[in-house]
Amino acid sequence: MKHRDKLLILTGSLGDGHNKAAQAILEAARFYKPDVDVKVVDFLEWTHPYLHSVGKYCYMQWVKSLPSVYGYLYRKTREDNTLSHMFKKMKSFSTDRMLELLQEEEPTEVVCTFPGAAAAMSYLKCNGLTTVPTVTVMTDYTDHSYWVHPGTDRYLVGAEHVKQSLLRYRIPEQRIVVTGIPIRRPFTQTYDRNELRDKHGLHRDMPTVLVMGGGHGLIGKQFKSVLQSDDLAVPVQFVFVCGRNEKLKQQLEEELGGEKTRHRVMVTGFVDHVHELMALSDLIVTKPGGLTVSEALALELPMMLYKPIPGQEQDNAAFLVGLGAAIEVKKAAELKRQLLEVIANKSLLVRLKKNAKLSLQNQDALHTLNAILDTHHHFIPAMDGLQLAYANV
Repeated sequence: MKHRDKLLILTGSLGDGHNKAAQAILEAARFYKPDVDVKVVDFLEWTHPYLHSVGKYCYMQWVKSLPSVYGYLYRKTREDNTLSHMFKKMKSFSTDRMLELLQEEEPTEVVCTFPGAAAAMSYLKCNGLTTVPTVTVMTDYTDHSYWVHPGTDRYLVGAEHVKQSLLRYRIPEQRIVVTGIPIRRPFTQTYDRNELRDKHGLHRDMPTVLVMGGGHGLIGKQFKSVLQSDDLAVPVQFVFVCGRNEKLKQQLEEELGGEKTRHRVMVTGFVDHVHELMALSDLIVTKPGGLTVSEALALELPMMLYKPIPGQEQDNAAFLVGLGAAIEVKKAAELKRQLLEVIANKSLLVRLKKNAKLSLQNQDALHTLNAILDTHHHFIPAMDGLQLAYANV
């Protein structure tokens, strides 16, 4: 009798990308491989049941208020060095809670979409507390030392340049697979734009701009001057997705609703049909989170990447601008001018869309799922002399 595969996916709620990647893998298994059991667990919530909400809030406030400090530490710890080793040695989880989870679930494989979870699994494996195969799914188009651990058996990455970067850590090439960043199946489908605009009460022929700030709604107030400007030659319809930021949603509805602007404005909170809003839009203005930009790429949606946070967002932006699929806006003062130029320049929008299509890798989470299952079926323990580079970690 064939042994049933059981995947335990460990994610973390610092930003929505880690959770969205985990959900994409889960849904791919249910759709394509119903014989595979999948359990998703928030690593932060499991290991810190009373502190994870506070920690999440503090992290978001830190990134929003002191992005330069975050970026400085990110750059200083990108490579393996004394500082990054010091951070890696800080045990930020309960060994007992992790072992309890593994004993309860008895997975045939652990999948980490959050770097802290990868660090925890590596600690357990290095100390002989488990031998379960472990796969890390990297959720940005960049590398960083905190994703890299000696107990990881396979790394699944979004693009070839990330693989080449990981090779500098002396990870054997066969342990790195370019799968694309896993996105949910609805983002890989084709849609009728007119039908979607009708469905959501939007004008068929009006230029449409989708504005997203990630799950925490980090974009919003800068658009007030844009919407109240007479510089746009034609009326534009704007769709604001505020995520879980209810305060921002109410503020935008009060300031921009009704007849307060000649442009059409639709404001939503957290929605489960973002794929439809992307498919009906001509342009998205967003923070360059790894999952959001992958979803936009899959739907061939031109991107304007607004004020990327130093670190992984800045790296994501550089990658997409290099592809010719996005434009980067670094300052609030530039937003209005850049937006006016892009909306007025149809040939630029066409070029951005074409480049997204040309550069597109198949991001369907099935590729990630197949690489995960292949790791288990051809398992060679990472701890069998994986990387001598980590002997001093």
